[in-house]
Amino acid sequence: MAGMNTDTENRVEALEVRLAFQDELLDALNDTVARQQREIDLLQQQIRLLYQQFRSAQPDDGPGGSPRDDIPPHY
Repeated sequence: MAGMNTDTENRVEALEVRLAFQDELLDALNDTVARQQREIDLLQQQIRLLYQQFRSAQPDDGPGGSPRDDIPPHY
């Protein structure tokens, strides 16, 4: 009977060690996910700003019309 008790204690200890490693891994993964989400948010903000800059740099097709409509100089 004493052998079973020691075996059970060893198994419980092994499970506790595995649980400790899994807790540490879970914390590390949570930190990684949080960091990646911050990076995604920043990249989305940068994309929005670039899109706004792109839209503001586009010609408004005013009196000159579109540059595609201009006749090349060799005609």
